[in-house]
Amino acid sequence: MTGQLVGYARVSTDLQNPDLQTDALQAAGCARIFTDHASGATAERPQLKALLDYAREGDTLVVWRLDRLGRSMQHLTSVLDDLNKRGVGFQSLTEGMDTTTPGGVLVFHVFAAVAQFERDLIRQRTNAGLQAARSRGRVGGRRPKLDDDKKHLVDTMVSEDRTISDIAKALSVSRTTIYRHLMATTTVGAD
Repeated sequence: MTGQLVGYARVSTDLQNPDLQTDALQAAGCARIFTDHASGATAERPQLKALLDYAREGDTLVVWRLDRLGRSMQHLTSVLDDLNKRGVGFQSLTEGMDTTTPGGVLVFHVFAAVAQFERDLIRQRTNAGLQAARSRGRVGGRRPKLDDDKKHLVDTMVSEDRTISDIAKALSVSRTTIYRHLMATTTVGAD
C-alpha cells in the first residue's frame, strides 16, 4: 500500500510568510501540510512533532528545502534516520533528495557520513586544544575560590578557633569551599 505525501514548512518568525513553501508542497501533491513558526535553532517545534506522530509507514515527509527540517546536519540525519527506521520516506524539493529511491538512499548515507565526520573533527580539535593548553600549564575548569593567600587565612582562622561559618563569611565563599580545603589538608569536625 502506498502512503501519502505529508508536507512540513517552517518560517523563523510569525512575521514571515510560509506561502512559498506551502504552495510548493501543495504542487508536489502533499495531502496535509504542517507549518511551524520557529527559529531553526529552537528545539520546540510542535508542528514537526505533530507531523512525526501523524506519519505512518509508507508515507513520505516532504519539505521545500533541507534547512526547513533540520537545525544542524546532525539533527537532520537523526530525523532522517528515525524516518527510515519507521518506514517513512523523505523528499526535499529544492535539493531533489528522495529516500524512496535508491539514489536518494545513497545521498542520505553520504549526509550521515558527512555528519559523523563533522562530529569526529570537532571532537579531535577539542582534544588537541585541551592537550595544547595542558602542555602550557593551563588546566580546564573554574578558577579555584581559594588562592594561596586565602588558604593561608583559612588555616590561620581555624587555628584561632573561628567557626567555619565565620571563615566562609569573612572570605565570601561557601562553607563547602572551606571544608574542601580543610579536608585536603587535615581532618576537621563540624562547627
